Amino acid sequence: MKARLRSLVFASTLWSACQAQEAKSKEMNDTAEIHYAVFASGCFWGTEYYMKRIEGVVSTTVGYTGGEVKNPSYREVCTGRTGHYEATRVGYDPKQTDFETLARMFFETHDPTQANGQGPDIGPQYRSAIFYANDEERKTAEKLIGLLEEKGYPIATAVLPVQTFYDAEGYHQDYYDQKGGRPYCHKYTERF
Repeated sequence: MKARLRSLVFASTLWSACQAQEAKSKEMNDTAEIHYAVFASGCFWGTEYYMKRIEGVVSTTVGYTGGEVKNPSYREVCTGRTGHYEATRVGYDPKQTDFETLARMFFETHDPTQANGQGPDIGPQYRSAIFYANDEERKTAEKLIGLLEEKGYPIATAVLPVQTFYDAEGYHQDYYDQKGGRPYCHKYTERF
């Protein structure tokens, strides 16, 4: 009887602890402020690979932005005639990281001097761009470009206002985590 009573007390205590943890998680989710940034630096798989490894990044989504075609498919974007960039939308917790940290990683994981492509991927869909949501983000992007140009880098990265973002097909999401491997046209190079 004592063993059964102890089991009930333990189960009750465990249940209370679980409820408390669930309430804390819900409270954190309800109060968490997530900001989003959009970067295009060639193949979106490589951009996503590096961005999701930054502490404070809570989500990444690869997709298409900057073009005229609504709800484009990968096949359409690959023609180079939609005006869209392959891009990555990064959700981040501003209490843990900031836009400048993300933008620095962006500039250090692709060749921002290459126009109309990235590495072996050539075409307008692989152009380099930062899509800013506000004046502060625009100024940060321009400041970083200025720092790189002072170091002799002829930057080809466009700085554009945020536009409609269309999620890419499911098989493109978290590509390297799903398939294994590492990016073939992105690598980390310290530039700042």
